[in-house]
Amino acid sequence: MLMVRMLFQTAALLVVLALVLFWPAGTLAWPAGWAFISEMGVFSLALGSWLAIKDPALLAERLGPPIAKDQKGWDRLFMLAALVCVFGWFAIMGWDGGRAHRGAVPASLQVAGAVFIALCMGVCWLTFRSNSFAAPVVKVQAGRGHRVVTDGPYAIVRHPMYAGAVAYFLGVPLLLGSWIGLAMTPALVLGLAIRAVAEEAELRASLEGYADYAVKVRFRLVPGLW
Repeated sequence: MLMVRMLFQTAALLVVLALVLFWPAGTLAWPAGWAFISEMGVFSLALGSWLAIKDPALLAERLGPPIAKDQKGWDRLFMLAALVCVFGWFAIMGWDGGRAHRGAVPASLQVAGAVFIALCMGVCWLTFRSNSFAAPVVKVQAGRGHRVVTDGPYAIVRHPMYAGAVAYFLGVPLLLGSWIGLAMTPALVLGLAIRAVAEEAELRASLEGYADYAVKVRFRLVPGLW
């Protein structure tokens, strides 16, 4: 049943992404758009299938709604704003990359964009392999024995999935050929940074051992920088 749910939600997400991209593009004859949808489909199915076998409890958490009743109020507001901003970002890239073509992105950079997206998905897999509590909402999962994870990518940065998301925010506009989308990336990364700080405040207060872990692993997203 969980696998069926994963397949359905993955298909629904791909349909929504296609609509948000191709409607502003005004055409279906957009190879970069189809390349993105295809790459997202392959990686989403691969990660979802792996989780269904290796960690169904985490998959169930990640298939939950982005707004949950046990979620902190500030995180609910953040997720609502993030959904609006991200889907708006995709729509703008659909118009810019698929219709306006305001300065072509070189093919080599589009390939680099696909590589950045793959890098993000690889980081997600490493995160899921190490942390069974990597839910999409900020909460302490007491019922699942939530504990601080310190191995794998968590030994390098405190928020490896956010670090992977930085690569995603760079890769998507490059692959889609949108300079405007790339120019918006710093604002999206800033949003991640704000959520990381707020999430840490919650974990320091509610999750035993997190404060000590934060002292040991100094950097949040980028080793040696922040």
